[in-house]
Amino acid sequence: MSAFEIIGGKKLKGEITPQGAKNEALQIVSAVLLTEEKMTISNIPDIVDVNKLIDLLKDLGVSVERLSKDTYTFEAKNIDLEYLNSDKFKKKGGALRGSVMIVGPLLARFGKAYIPKPGGDKIGRRRLDTHFLGFEKLGAKFNYNPVEHFFSVDASDLKGTYMLLDEASVTGTANVVMAAVLAKGTTTIYNAACEPYLQQLCKMLNRMGAKISGIGSNLLTIEGVEKLGGTEHRMLPDMIEIGSFIGLAAMTRSEITIKNVAYDELGVIPEVFKRLGIKLERRGDDIFIPSQEIYEIDTFIDGSILTIADAPWPGFTPDLLSIVLVVATQAKGSVLIHQKMFESRLFFVDKLIDMGAQIILCDPHRANVIGLGRRNQLRGISMTSPDIRAGVSLLIAALSAEGKSTIYNIEQIDRGYQDIEERLKALGADIKRVAANE
Repeated sequence: MSAFEIIGGKKLKGEITPQGAKNEALQIVSAVLLTEEKMTISNIPDIVDVNKLIDLLKDLGVSVERLSKDTYTFEAKNIDLEYLNSDKFKKKGGALRGSVMIVGPLLARFGKAYIPKPGGDKIGRRRLDTHFLGFEKLGAKFNYNPVEHFFSVDASDLKGTYMLLDEASVTGTANVVMAAVLAKGTTTIYNAACEPYLQQLCKMLNRMGAKISGIGSNLLTIEGVEKLGGTEHRMLPDMIEIGSFIGLAAMTRSEITIKNVAYDELGVIPEVFKRLGIKLERRGDDIFIPSQEIYEIDTFIDGSILTIADAPWPGFTPDLLSIVLVVATQAKGSVLIHQKMFESRLFFVDKLIDMGAQIILCDPHRANVIGLGRRNQLRGISMTSPDIRAGVSLLIAALSAEGKSTIYNIEQIDRGYQDIEERLKALGADIKRVAANE
């Protein structure tokens, strides 16, 4: 087990490039199972969750070749479906939430799949109902073994149909789309998620020979085809990293340029940070953030306190709410953070309060942040990272705080952020990785 030791309060400076998008990677890498032809995928982030999924594909029989740090070829010619029944798979798949994403492709191509109840972040109940209800609508029959926490799904005769998803789940939509591309007939998915990562998946599937229309809207139409071929694909940069780096620059009063951000795919993210008073400017496909001593939170037009809440795309992504919360602690003014989608994602604010932040946790979903405009500098403490996004939020807080902070359980941060301490050191951060018992 490792920890980060951070000496905070230093201004940073320089350029930083975001990694490939984690949430896109879990979908795209799973989609290689839909064809026996070669797939070449680039800008894959070198992070624990994605590497575990690639290992899982290797165990399944996918031929994987790493061409460079971020580029792989995949060939899913000889798949060993028996492996899915093994104890090894139950253990490996259960440790990775992204493992549920292989179900749609397996059902589409082979007519059956098995999946352990996936793990991942402890951020409240994360339902798989949308996935399975969608598969059922296509004609799949599934069985849950409560003793082994194991799902088996039979889909020997998938047929296109109309479905209205119970929630606009990104992974649920992606999984059902991957199952539907090889089903007989036409599938219509209403209340589909329309995140850029899902658009990327649909565009890639179309290049492979799928017939998906309505991409970017919440109404997708999929005409089933006989088979899919290989293609090349490049991931978008990770919008959560981009938002994290905007917050980092503001908190540490640093001048930072974030390179190659695919700005047009960021939706409302830049505007939300601007409402916190952060100056940022677009320079081509980069974002430049100047050094700012004070940033002031906007109010609503009638002067009432600003509320920032998450919502399905094109609303504000829930993955950045914890970053916004931390950034608001050093702003001037107040904001209500409303985390609608996950009931435990705000349970790291006690660490920020220990660091000196003025926050009232109203309930599991809402926190009121009173920003004192750096009048009270955060102070370094020892703390533990509960999940990926909270971990990076605490990391940003520590980099802006006076004195030394130690963050334990940084394996959570490694799950989602590639070479994070090396990239921060390149900006001038005082951060080192140590054994947790030092």
